[in-house]
Amino acid sequence: MAATSTVRYLGGLRTECAHLRSGAVIRTDAPVDNHGKGEAFSPTDLFATSLAACAMTIMGIYGEGHDIDVTGMTAEVQKTMSQEPPRRVAAIDVTITMPDREYSDRARRSLEQAALTCPVHKSLHPDIKQNIILKWAK
Repeated sequence: MAATSTVRYLGGLRTECAHLRSGAVIRTDAPVDNHGKGEAFSPTDLFATSLAACAMTIMGIYGEGHDIDVTGMTAEVQKTMSQEPPRRVAAIDVTITMPDREYSDRARRSLEQAALTCPVHKSLHPDIKQNIILKWAK
């Protein structure tokens, strides 16, 4: 199996992550509450943001297969770190705002279920509280 990515430590609590297939690059920085400058996503920010991106991707796959347009949905992510050692993500709240379109009750239920079947959601440790909320315009 081929590698997915490479990560290079740049010093100063920063990394450069390269996706091998596409060449896309993401830099990370330690958060300000953990010795960093907070000038880029922290690794735990990416971790939490991955839940939203994955849920939306699975919703998009479902939508494309069922003629449901979800183009333009947006998400807000809130990551909560544990106050108790060890340092870890305790909760991830994702609020997905759907585009201002009419969606049937069946489509709504199916899209909500699709969000909860994403691989990131299914891969996270059960101790991490995951709250995925869909907000409907209509």
